[in-house]
Amino acid sequence: MGQKTHPYGFRLGIVKQWRSRYYARHNFPELLKEDELIRKYLKTRLSHAAIADVHIERKPGKVTVTVHTGRPGVVIGKRGAEVDKQLTGKEVGINVEEIKRPELDAQLVGDSVAHQLTQRISFRRAMKRAVQSAMRMGAQGIKIKAAGRLGGAEIARTEGYHEGRVPLHTLRADIDYATSTAKTTFGTIGVKVWIFKGERTEDLHGRTYSTGV
Repeated sequence: MGQKTHPYGFRLGIVKQWRSRYYARHNFPELLKEDELIRKYLKTRLSHAAIADVHIERKPGKVTVTVHTGRPGVVIGKRGAEVDKQLTGKEVGINVEEIKRPELDAQLVGDSVAHQLTQRISFRRAMKRAVQSAMRMGAQGIKIKAAGRLGGAEIARTEGYHEGRVPLHTLRADIDYATSTAKTTFGTIGVKVWIFKGERTEDLHGRTYSTGV
């Protein structure tokens, strides 16, 4: 039985920050539900805007939502005015951050491969193209897996491509991980992406890692 650790959760507080940042006591379940609602709303409302990540920060009476996107123009156009009162009952501020190199963002790569699969493009070609683009843009390693009825086959299987190194056990390694789902006519195909962007020399608190043995 495989016992897998989520690459993002494994590195929380070491080289990765929390995606929701606030202090909560007795009302944590409601705030968690609200966070999930905001994320789901933004991703469905701006599904064509290449949203990679949504970070939420809270201060008393105010919620700040930072949307990381590959197409900032689309999000800025909407400005997310609908998010505020009807979803949270609080004042909501929306910041938009552009992702300069979408080929190195695991969520955008996964969504792109999933979109190509729904367009009936060969899964091998889609995955190979994503691997080549990431390596060309300076990734130190990338791994992609697709699972399901690949190519419309009767029996589901898993296939993947791997280039460079992806050290999942190294905590100081900056590994971006994401999953995406392609809803094809013959069933859903799951896509997983790991991208290794290099090792961090400092943790979140500014402490330097010792690289000696």
